[in-house]
Amino acid sequence: MKKIIGLAALLTGTALSPAMAQEAIKIGLLATLEGPFTVLGQDAQRGAELAVKKFGGAVDGHPIEWVIGSTDASPDSALAAVRKLVEQDGVKVVVGPLSGDEGMAVKDYAKSHPDVTFINGTSGAQDFTLRDPVENVFRFTTDGAQWMAGLGTYLYDKKEVRTLATVAEDYSYPYTQVFGLMAEFCTKGGKVVSKSWVPIGNKDYSSVIAAIPDDVDAVYVALGGADAVNFLTQYQQAGGTAPLVGGSITVDQSVLGVQGTLRDTVIGMPAAGPMADNNPAPEWQAFVADYKAAFADGFTSPSLFAQGYYINTMAALTGLDAVDGDLSDGGAKYRAALSGLTLDTPTGKVSLDANRNGVADNFVTQVVENADGTLSNEILFVQSQVNQTLGIDPVAFMAMGVTGRDNPTCE
Repeated sequence: MKKIIGLAALLTGTALSPAMAQEAIKIGLLATLEGPFTVLGQDAQRGAELAVKKFGGAVDGHPIEWVIGSTDASPDSALAAVRKLVEQDGVKVVVGPLSGDEGMAVKDYAKSHPDVTFINGTSGAQDFTLRDPVENVFRFTTDGAQWMAGLGTYLYDKKEVRTLATVAEDYSYPYTQVFGLMAEFCTKGGKVVSKSWVPIGNKDYSSVIAAIPDDVDAVYVALGGADAVNFLTQYQQAGGTAPLVGGSITVDQSVLGVQGTLRDTVIGMPAAGPMADNNPAPEWQAFVADYKAAFADGFTSPSLFAQGYYINTMAALTGLDAVDGDLSDGGAKYRAALSGLTLDTPTGKVSLDANRNGVADNFVTQVVENADGTLSNEILFVQSQVNQTLGIDPVAFMAMGVTGRDNPTCE
């Protein structure tokens, strides 16, 4: 599925002025608009479009034209979509994808197309940038392990959790989330006593819930979209009593905005991630206001996916502005400009490390009910400027090995 949108005209509702009648810059947008993560991809697209609107629909007089590649969160679909964007549609800049394994597929593809610049959407796979970094691949947001910064320590020190069970989807992003949580929690002395890995799109969690040990102090849940809704609803129906801890997308507005009794399960749930709905910072409040004004069909508050695609699209456009939209040298000047960017975003300052991965603030949160009955995440505390090795010595961090089903352990 492919769709072309001339956003300069779309956003103004008028014909382009002579000053904007220069050659358009086409940007490929990889968004998960099919499958169980469709609602996430729709909000990701909103975030990207909001960034273009912030730029007035153009960069240095060049209208921005999206070419949209729809995926279903699988690496094969991402590879097919990005091939079409680059090899048939001729884009020289790609923003996306959304999901972890999609990101790894796009990274591998980028190696054979050094004249195209690939900027992440919200793929949280650690090795999108950490190992074997690719010079034309950038991530101005942080990875799934960074999104857990502060949570393991909070659970151990403040909530007195000593044993955890984990329930997560079976691919690279949840592996990275569990890794980030355990890097802190196990160091404090906590134990992860069971791990359950489930496929994307799983609908029946009865066996998973039955396998959770009865005496565990808490259950960490790293599921997104429909998967999260199904698990949380069935956990409540099964009479689950262990307190729940949320992965970043488990407490996202794409889940908290769902109507039903699962709200009783998630209120009070601690979690962590790159944003917090109730962030009082003026920059975040302005972003929320802009999002609500632009998208009547959006969520009560921007999702993590809107936030991530917004930041990465803002980076893409800021870099283009720095080189006057000129990509004629195969994008070399553009990538040099991107590498030196420091962005002021709705969630704080973002800079890049040597592997072109984001260094940014992280938010430890809990789910609360607002006066109007909606659910959101309020800030417990902020971990300032978290790097990709989580503040651990880089040599020691790399020695921990590649994230996966069985790594790390608490031994």
